[in-house]
Amino acid sequence: MRRIILSAIFVFGVVFLAMSQANQVEVASGNPSSMAKFNWEKTTHNFGKIPQGKPVTVDFTFTNDGKTPLVISNVKGSCGCTVTKYSKEPVAPGKTGFVKATFNAAAMGAFNKSVRVTANVEGGNETLFIKGEVIK
Repeated sequence: MRRIILSAIFVFGVVFLAMSQANQVEVASGNPSSMAKFNWEKTTHNFGKIPQGKPVTVDFTFTNDGKTPLVISNVKGSCGCTVTKYSKEPVAPGKTGFVKATFNAAAMGAFNKSVRVTANVEGGNETLFIKGEVIK
């Protein structure tokens, strides 16, 4: 009798664990039609010719075209010369948010940098680009 009870508890535990894992995968992968969605005004900005050592800034704005609030969890520039700020609060469907990138060039010449935005969107992240030429 004791073996039957222990076996039943074991089977119940395995079934419960399997169902829990399946549910977590479904939530993690998300249904693309119900997820938050970036609609950027632009994803690339060309600063043109900029003076060496003078920071330049661009605001990338977006609208959440999804059905759930858009939450940005991280924004990171491809190098230490790019500092970022972004909307910290969840962006409701139909509302706008921003990612601000400030580039401070030490080296002269052409540059092409990226800014990776991690959020609760399909694919998990999107990339923005800044480019230009640093002159004396």
